[in-house]
Amino acid sequence: MDPVEQLLHPVRLRIVHALSAASTLTIAQLCARMPEVPKITMYRQVAQLTEGGFLEVDGEQRVRGAVERRYRLRQDRPAIDAGAAAAMTLDDHRRGFAAAMAVLIAEFNAYLDRDGADPAADSVSYRQGTLWLSADELTAMTADLVAVLRDRLANTPAPGRTPYLLSAILFPAEPSPEPSPEPSPPHGTGSRRG
Repeated sequence: MDPVEQLLHPVRLRIVHALSAASTLTIAQLCARMPEVPKITMYRQVAQLTEGGFLEVDGEQRVRGAVERRYRLRQDRPAIDAGAAAAMTLDDHRRGFAAAMAVLIAEFNAYLDRDGADPAADSVSYRQGTLWLSADELTAMTADLVAVLRDRLANTPAPGRTPYLLSAILFPAEPSPEPSPEPSPPHGTGSRRG
């Protein structure tokens, strides 16, 4: 299964997100993070990600007679690069966007369900706005954002660090008409004194 097909599934995408925020996790730990996902489904999705080259077994131990494996993301895992993204069909993009939104909703609900969730204290933000950009301005803004994020993307788990899920969504909106100058009032109207 190609990387696009692998990642266009909300549970598999959530597993990849969970493992990007932790060095290793077991099936039991993944199930604890996603209690709405049945255990058998978790096993199946982890197996697909392992077979697809996204995950690898980091170690195993016996727990109550069963073998429990620890999984981690492979450093050389497949990625949806610019070429693969360009080859995606419009339906692939619809499915990918739907999967990404399903992951965001599930992760946000999991956050809100945690004891002590405090969106204000945790600087939670979900805002939308419209930017009017030329192609050159878009390219420059993207480069600026990559520069700001590059160093922080290399951060690893450490005391005092909390994993934050950042989702950038950028697409051309339906343009509204260009603003026109304020029309002057028609001649012969207005209030009359008399």
